[in-house]
Amino acid sequence: MRTLVQPGPVHPVRIDSFSGEPVKLRYVLRPGLSLHEAMTGPLVAAGFQSATLMLRGGALNPFRYVMPGPADNASHVAYFTAPRAPVGVTWIDQANATFGWADGKPFLHTHAAWVEPDGTRRGGHILNADSYVCAGAVVEAWGFANIRVAASPDAETNFPLFQPTGKSVDGRGVFARAKPNEDITIAVETIAARHGIRNGIVRGSLGSLIGARFADGTSVEDHATEVLVRDGAVRDGRAELDLLVVDMRGQVHGGTLVRGDNPVCITFDLVLEAAG
Repeated sequence: MRTLVQPGPVHPVRIDSFSGEPVKLRYVLRPGLSLHEAMTGPLVAAGFQSATLMLRGGALNPFRYVMPGPADNASHVAYFTAPRAPVGVTWIDQANATFGWADGKPFLHTHAAWVEPDGTRRGGHILNADSYVCAGAVVEAWGFANIRVAASPDAETNFPLFQPTGKSVDGRGVFARAKPNEDITIAVETIAARHGIRNGIVRGSLGSLIGARFADGTSVEDHATEVLVRDGAVRDGRAELDLLVVDMRGQVHGGTLVRGDNPVCITFDLVLEAAG
């Protein structure tokens, strides 16, 4: 399996995970608000310390985003492109987000695929505070009160990253973070086994991979991709993940991942809920 050498020391713990009881929340994005305001407001009101979100549909105008890009120097293994801002209404295909905190304030990390005003389908990392809702969509969120996710400096990758903390309590869900070079499918299986989940559903969830290898034989060769989970499950302890994968040109690929050949590039935020 391919790997990348990160700029900092390898952390000895490769997967952080905490259990709790996820609370499901459904709400409609309010037009006229920034995506940040529209998505985080109901989560803060619900008392969540962390959450994973998924939305399909809705539109943004204005809209700003970045895509995965090469690093300028050895301080990172990959970085972002300059911001882009298509003129007109952009329609969201699917967006997944992680809700947490940065400097004590609500913060949102969002990956998505969308259709731009000229009809081009692209994907990447949405700049939430600079993108405004112009057509509402239903958001599904799964939030935790006992697990706090906050951005903090990560020595291994040299990025500020969301990190879950807290005290695990009995519950049907797990919030986890997988670190660089861990195969994401095997990581899901490890998380499930650690928390006694034989059968489960991956809710929301997003991250980055070193390229991508799909079960149908296709692949993405870029060394950095931004991804979001389209569908994911654990059945009898074995995981299967269907992802949308955005390459360094903003092109969107999709499919079921090959188990054991899809390592994390920078980080992967994941929520797993027991089924049944």
